[in-house]
Amino acid sequence: MAAGPSNAAAAPTGEARRDCFLGVERSLAGKRWEERLGDGRLALALAQQFGLPEVVGRVLAARGIGPDEAERFLAPTLRDYLPDPSAFQDMDRAAARLAAAVRNGEKVAVFGDYDVDGATSSALLYRFFAALGMALEIYIPDRLAEGYGPNASALKRLADSGVTLVVTVDCGITAFDVLEPAAAEGLDILVVDHHAAEPRLPAVAAVVNPNRLDDTSGQGQLAAVGVAFMLAVAVNRTLRDEGWYAQAGRREPDLRQWLDLVALGTVCDVVPLTGVNRALVAQGLKVMARRGNAGLAALCDVARISEAPGTYHAGYLLGPRVNAGGRVGAAPLGARLLCCDEPAAAVPMAAELDGYNSERREIEAQVLDQAILQVEETGPGDGLVVAAAEGWHAGVIGIVASRLKERYNRPALVIALDGTLGKGSGRSVPGVDLGAAVIAARQAGLLVNGGGHPMAAGLTVTRDSLAELTAFLGQRLAQRLTEIAYRPALGIDGALQPKGATLELLEALERCAPFGVGNVQPRFALPSVKVAQASVVGENHVRCYLSGAGGGRLKAIAFRAMDSALGPALLQTAGLPLHVAGRVQVDRWGGVETVQFVIEDAAPLTS
Repeated sequence: MAAGPSNAAAAPTGEARRDCFLGVERSLAGKRWEERLGDGRLALALAQQFGLPEVVGRVLAARGIGPDEAERFLAPTLRDYLPDPSAFQDMDRAAARLAAAVRNGEKVAVFGDYDVDGATSSALLYRFFAALGMALEIYIPDRLAEGYGPNASALKRLADSGVTLVVTVDCGITAFDVLEPAAAEGLDILVVDHHAAEPRLPAVAAVVNPNRLDDTSGQGQLAAVGVAFMLAVAVNRTLRDEGWYAQAGRREPDLRQWLDLVALGTVCDVVPLTGVNRALVAQGLKVMARRGNAGLAALCDVARISEAPGTYHAGYLLGPRVNAGGRVGAAPLGARLLCCDEPAAAVPMAAELDGYNSERREIEAQVLDQAILQVEETGPGDGLVVAAAEGWHAGVIGIVASRLKERYNRPALVIALDGTLGKGSGRSVPGVDLGAAVIAARQAGLLVNGGGHPMAAGLTVTRDSLAELTAFLGQRLAQRLTEIAYRPALGIDGALQPKGATLELLEALERCAPFGVGNVQPRFALPSVKVAQASVVGENHVRCYLSGAGGGRLKAIAFRAMDSALGPALLQTAGLPLHVAGRVQVDRWGGVETVQFVIEDAAPLTS
């Protein structure tokens, strides 16, 4: 999944809504523009205390960063943020079992999900145990043939091959019917997950999940790869305390060398970049820039990344390529590439994933067009947009659900039907916990399986139950939207004139990176700008220049703009000014660095 700022926000019940920015109550995207910063005095105090440009002070204050945290926030380190692994329930038990497997030379397998979080978690543990002299086996299920999570036949094959210990990563927390029989047959299982848990937990050797109800670590924002990293820290500490490294004559590995995998999985799973996640990603991107992972280096090359990678590159260029194999029937390929140490072997694998990614985009576009047509014919529900059809590729339904959510400003669920069953993927809006709703539907007997996060969920449903499921989720989510008085909003960090969009501004803003959920990239409004030389580029993007009353001319682009009202509005301004909202970024075209404005929304001056 691609990381990036959410376009929508919801004021909790009873919270006063902020005044709209520039008077925009309803933009072309149907959003109310709202200033993120509530107290300008805090912004000024931060700027003065830490010698920061005022714009950086505004960004910090708008994200709830106070004087006591600002210094750590601007320079996040693992020393400041990394928790004690023992704070996680069952972590010490899991670490002791894995340490015993190392000492005894057992055959261990990792069962990972087929997305980027699962692939990076699997590759991280593979590389850690390889450094200990253990050859870890990785099993990634086929998305279409096996579905999400552990399955009985795969676990039996692993056990029959001599595996005595299986570690599930990014899956397993609700796989009771599969894991418990396997455990009863003598297979030791460690569940390492981060998805929403139920009061009941699988009866296995250990369950490490910061989102289990009895966990008090306070680290529920971690992606699965972050939990896997904490497990590696715990196992490493256990082996050190037991004297294993000295006895085995081995050098203790530096776990920081694999933070590039942690950063990639964390960004792509769209978890909040707050607390320890911020430090993991900030440090991991530095490791990624050193290109020590041959697989990631090859992937950067096929994605034509020539500069130091940031969260955009991880979320929009690298992640989709790692994901692509799982979406079109080559599930293990992403994890295999991330485990690869030989450039000669990594290059063809990266090229293969790049090809799969192109194929995925074509399939996605076809399914999206059909889903939009279906929703327009039936009408979006009050609480949930639903699209379902026979023959849709299950590998792209999550991306399509995300597009529908953006288009209709409400939770969306897309279901690929195949005979009597349907596999669904959903995406939600801020303040509406879709994962909890899906778990409630499963507990009500409406699902074969299902679970997820507040913002994303997956499920399997019988065709006969689809209508009842849709009604159940729609009613539950509509009630929640009403409770929080949800209204799509676009957060604005301040006003900017075209001549003020400079490389110096970008350099100042970059001090607040890495950006993502929980620390959204700064967004500015350009008041009353005129659009010139607007033209369609690619399939549906619009490129133009923006000029303001105070002078200055700013290059701009609006991605996928022709899929909405934004594109035609930019092309047909008739010389009238618009309020425009978006982000500033560096454009390195032709080896020259300039500033480009990425237009996300616009509104006529009469709004």
